Amino acid sequence: MLDALIVKQLKTPLRSAARPLDLVGFTATQLTLVGAVLGILAAIAIIFDALIIAAVLFGSNRLFDGLDGALARLQGPTERGAFLDITCDFLVYSAIPLAFAIRDPSVALAAAFLLFSFVGTGSSFLAFSIFAARHRLENQALKEKSIYYLQGLAEGFETTAVLLLMCLVPAWFEWLAWAFGTLCLVTTGSRIIAGNRVLRGIPTPEPDRLS
Repeated sequence: MLDALIVKQLKTPLRSAARPLDLVGFTATQLTLVGAVLGILAAIAIIFDALIIAAVLFGSNRLFDGLDGALARLQGPTERGAFLDITCDFLVYSAIPLAFAIRDPSVALAAAFLLFSFVGTGSSFLAFSIFAARHRLENQALKEKSIYYLQGLAEGFETTAVLLLMCLVPAWFEWLAWAFGTLCLVTTGSRIIAGNRVLRGIPTPEPDRLS
């Protein structure tokens, strides 16, 4: 819901922070991998009940996620980098609820519901992005994204905020998981409707005929 606004506000600060990294020879892929390691370490910290450390590690993961995109735009984005970035994001997002379920099996049902809802939000916008790329569609509000990003109520900023709040106030995990999972399912539904509306008016290209 707020990703377009957040991306616009952080574009200049992130670019400024990325320039020194570019000068010393870091690559966007290296930042992506470091960020992914920090995210997985955050999940491990949750399992061992080191929740403040987990919050710091997960916040660092999100910072590196912003920096790698800014650095990629300075150095020239690549499809390989975008693929790795998206994959790592989803692995880290899903690792946090899983870690809470391992830490306290009594919240496993809520964690499973949240993971189910993440599959909905992730698959709906990734599936649409395939056809958006084929037909060269572009989301003007999020032109910085490497793929067409179908917007909704639950996006990256909201996901980050909720997962951080879970680390800082673990007693709220269950109701946050149920509430945010429901919001994710609403987002999934809105993306299905929006995606169908956009694609309905686009003719399907005929497959190449065999000669």
